[in-house]
Amino acid sequence: MNRILITLLFVTASFQVFATRLDTLELKSKPVYGREARAITELLSGNHYRKIKLNDSLSATILDRYIQELDNNRTYFLESDIRGFEKYRTAIDDLTRMENVSPAFEIYSTFRKRYFERMSYVLNTLIQVDHNYAVNEFYETNREKEPWAKSTKELNEIWRKVIKSQALSLKLAGKKPEEITETLKKRFERFEKSVAQFNSEDVFSLYMNSITEAYDPHTNYFSPKASDLFKQSMSLSLEGIGAQLQTENDYTKVANVMPGGPADKSGLLHNNDYIVGVAQGKDGDMVDVIGWRIDDVVKLIKGPKGTVVRLQIIPSATGIGGASQEIVLTRDKVKLEDQAAKKSVIHYQSEGRDQKLGVITLPSFYMDYDAYQRGDIDYRSTTRDVKKLIGELKAEGVDGIVMDLRNNGGGSLPEAVDLTGLFIKDGPVVQVKSSNNRVDVLPDDDNAVFYSGPLVVLTNRFSASASEIFAGAIQDYKRGVIVGETTYGKGTVQSVLDLNKLMREKEMIGSLKFTFQKFYRVTGSSTQHKGVTPDVLLPSALDATQYGESASPNALPWDVIKAAAFQQNSDVNDKLIAKLNKSYLDRSKFDVSLKKYIQDTEELKKNLNESKISLNEAVRKKEMDEAEKRKTQGKLDTKITSKEGLPVNDLQKMDDEVLREGLLILSEILTKRIG
Repeated sequence: MNRILITLLFVTASFQVFATRLDTLELKSKPVYGREARAITELLSGNHYRKIKLNDSLSATILDRYIQELDNNRTYFLESDIRGFEKYRTAIDDLTRMENVSPAFEIYSTFRKRYFERMSYVLNTLIQVDHNYAVNEFYETNREKEPWAKSTKELNEIWRKVIKSQALSLKLAGKKPEEITETLKKRFERFEKSVAQFNSEDVFSLYMNSITEAYDPHTNYFSPKASDLFKQSMSLSLEGIGAQLQTENDYTKVANVMPGGPADKSGLLHNNDYIVGVAQGKDGDMVDVIGWRIDDVVKLIKGPKGTVVRLQIIPSATGIGGASQEIVLTRDKVKLEDQAAKKSVIHYQSEGRDQKLGVITLPSFYMDYDAYQRGDIDYRSTTRDVKKLIGELKAEGVDGIVMDLRNNGGGSLPEAVDLTGLFIKDGPVVQVKSSNNRVDVLPDDDNAVFYSGPLVVLTNRFSASASEIFAGAIQDYKRGVIVGETTYGKGTVQSVLDLNKLMREKEMIGSLKFTFQKFYRVTGSSTQHKGVTPDVLLPSALDATQYGESASPNALPWDVIKAAAFQQNSDVNDKLIAKLNKSYLDRSKFDVSLKKYIQDTEELKKNLNESKISLNEAVRKKEMDEAEKRKTQGKLDTKITSKEGLPVNDLQKMDDEVLREGLLILSEILTKRIG
């Protein structure tokens, strides 16, 4: 889950006096917090899918999660602090039942003290240090599994490397010594202000999410402010660049570029890129945002439609040690129309035959509920739009269709069921099991098949939820061939409860999103963790233990229930899948574009997994130059030809290698059908 309130690394106090004053500031609990905590845990004990009680075991998990939320990179607390918190390991459950949330504030008080000690040391000592960049040493950016520091001396050494790494990055970006010092000073002064604004509500929210997420990663507490932001994000009415952000240690990372948004249309910002600076307009000063709270970064990036925002990014292709670059985006609204399904036709010649290949790109499973409730007969929905597009593709004489579900994070469950119904006869599409063990089978009741031609479905690691339901059903019915990466593995359903309506407190309180159901394929297999494994599996840079449901240790487990009765098609069989995989492996040996894609994917995987950064200037510069060289080489023209040497027509112009592979596989299915 994205950490909204814990972007606290590298946040500092600018003056020793101010640090001391803030250090003595004590944030206190309110009686309503205890009542809210007890009510939430009682709700979860009775209604969460897991049906687990708040006990000593869960108490221990909550304690570990809260400590991790405050100091996820282990750069503030001392080992002695952690030992001191052990008194709460089996007590949080009992205290919560007594409406006591004192652990939240006591532990945070210690964190705040350590925090300002660290920041005082950084500002008053480290940013003036003249670093030796000829020494061969490294900084470990991911300290999540490192031991806690035993002494202040150990912490000083950790932070020396932190600041040296930041200073070296600025030096390699062309900054002069005085500019480096000034940049670091401003950076930490800004962080000082950010932490000073952290209030009791923030502490309680952080603590409550440590409790709720102990049940599963999709069960969350929203403070009144966070609840409003959540509702806005669901409305698709925010103006900005169309990108979801998250915090990774001290950096703001792009979690997902939203289809149809300015970032997506520009092609300049990609998933896993790091945003290190934000500037307003064409001439505004670039504001350094390393270490900022995620909501503050979002405020800078958001803005009125038509205005310009400039971002300084470190591309994921070069890794965190790579050189930064500036991109320019024009803000806009991400409208329903931009999220809607779209089509295109690709012309291809195979074995002397001209083929028309249809592509339908589906960014989400949507439905215009407001228009539907108004009685508008032309309301927009995924199924309606795709049915219309298929009709248009039929009229254009396409020979087969690729359904592109990459980066489709889900949406409307009924739409996933109805969309599947366009491709199969009547039968079950998905099974839903509730917390009371009741299993409902959601069927497609329409006996008609709107499209019966060859079908390929593209997926990647960010295809989730409703996308997994559709892809899983198409695969289980053997109606089409799934191509790409294994999907996210989110097989759970959530509901949002407004605590204000339930508790009737005098002051505004938050809301609770909790898991109460699980999805199962018609075969009885859960989509949880495992997701949908493609029939033709392409290389992926994203490790399931880092990107996907399996990245959360407390995610609900994978399991199996009884299969539903369904009738498979004869469109896809094991022999066809084996032939398609053999053809893919053959192409990977001679196809220049595919070979390069595989190499680039491996390089990206290496960059994403690399957590050590060299603090030697010559080594770091060499790594940056090599990364930039590989990036430049990737833009060189590589003529793509088929094995027989025939030009690939429209595919020759395509820079989307996964889509190209999907189209080549669809072409082979067509050739075998005709042959």
